[in-house]
Order: sequence, then C-alpha cells, then structure tokens
Amino acid sequence: MDKISILGGKSLEGTISISGSKNAALPILVSSLLSRETSILDNVPNLVDVTTMKELLISLGVNISHKKKILSLEPSNNISTHADYDLVRKMRASVLVLGPLLTRFGEAEVSLPGGCAIGSRPVDIHILALKKMGTRIEINDGYI
Repeated sequence: MDKISILGGKSLEGTISISGSKNAALPILVSSLLSRETSILDNVPNLVDVTTMKELLISLGVNISHKKKILSLEPSNNISTHADYDLVRKMRASVLVLGPLLTRFGEAEVSLPGGCAIGSRPVDIHILALKKMGTRIEINDGYI
C-alpha cells in the first residue's frame, strides 16, 4: 500500500483554498430545474462550460444571478421543456437537463449534443437509464 511519510518532527498546519469543480458544478446547476425554490451555490468556477450551462438554463426560464463565485438560480413559473440545438451543441453536458425536465414536467425535448473534440462520447447511457425507469424515448430530427 502506498503511503506518505512525513519526517522531521514538525506538525503540518495551514490553510489552503479549494477551487470549485466544473464537473461537480454542471449537474448541480441543472438540478435547479427540479425545484420551484431559489438555489444558491457557492464556489462555482467561472469557466466557459459553466457560462454555457447558465445560458442554457436561462433559455429554459431560470433566472440567474452570478456574483463572484456565488450563483443564485431561481426557476421562473414558465420553464420551457425544449432545449434548443444552438445551445446544447456547445457542450455535451447539456444533455443533463433531460432528466430534471422529465422528472418535473413529465416531458422534455432536448437536442442531441454536437460533436466532441476528444472523440466519441455518446449519450446512450442517459437514454438507456431513462428507458429503464419507464420513460418512452423517441429521437426525431436530432431531438430526444
């Protein structure tokens, strides 16, 4: 088993800042669609993918305020269940809106995401999971 040995008889002490994680933030941002209440998230990194997800959520009807690393997400009374290709194509994680929209509204129309610069990463696992939970899935004209 690997281990770290600290030699010298000195105690470790101090403080470090932990930066926010994009891969943790994206699904948490999407989960705001599940509630009618305001969600407040802290330590959200200011990255392109986070900005893209915010744009997608805004297009669906979520009001978002972003001050420093704190995001406030307030779903409006008029959430759309249609996620347009022009936004979804920018980031594969956009398909994550499918589950919360289905859960809250019983229907969703989400564009298939665009290509990926690092290779093929299909969304089949999302579709298969939803089917196993009893969802009827159709893919027509590039939309799930």
